[in-house]
Order: sequence, then C-alpha cells, then structure tokens
Amino acid sequence: MVLKFKAMQNWAVFESQGKQHKAGEGEIISIDKLPASKDGKINFDKVLLVKTESKLGLGKPYIEKAKVTANIEGDYRDKKIRVVKFKSKSRYTRVTGHRQTMTRIKIEKILA
Repeated sequence: MVLKFKAMQNWAVFESQGKQHKAGEGEIISIDKLPASKDGKINFDKVLLVKTESKLGLGKPYIEKAKVTANIEGDYRDKKIRVVKFKSKSRYTRVTGHRQTMTRIKIEKILA
C-alpha cells in the first residue's frame, strides 16, 4: 500500500477547544464552532509541534512564542449523525439525529 501525502513546507499541530489539529499554511480546515465573529482573525497560542523548512520544534507541552494565525471563513453545520437507542424483546426503539456546528478557517501564517 502506498500512501500519498500533500507536501507541506510549513505545518503545525495546535490545540483548539481541547482538540488537536494539524494544518499547513494556506490550508482550509474545519474545527468546532468558535465564539469569534464571522470574517475575523484568530490566533492559536497553544502550539504543540512546528515543522518549517529547516527545523522541527517540539513543545513541552507548548512551544513558547509560537503562534498560528487564521482567518475565519464562516460557520456551517456538519452532516447529520444518527443516534439509535434499542432494547431487544421490548419493542423499544428511538432514533434521533445530531448536526454539529463547525467553523471553517484558513491558516494564514505559522510563526515559530
């Protein structure tokens, strides 16, 4: 099996709302809904790992003075997931759905 990865020059692993995300410069990613306004800029200070052309930086747990700046593209709702409750032999079935609100961001710059 051959795995193909997009070659990214600069990328970082950062933390947002308790979850870790890996992104490169110019990449558009989706994360959980941010409380910031639409068409705004946001900075992520909790950077765990940074890879640039010449070096690789690893934090313990975070890298000091490292920052990921991003531009908020907008909010949207993710696809629906089905949640099923079922008990056998008692004719009990409940099906509900959930759609998570997400924020699409574009990574502008990674500072190490």
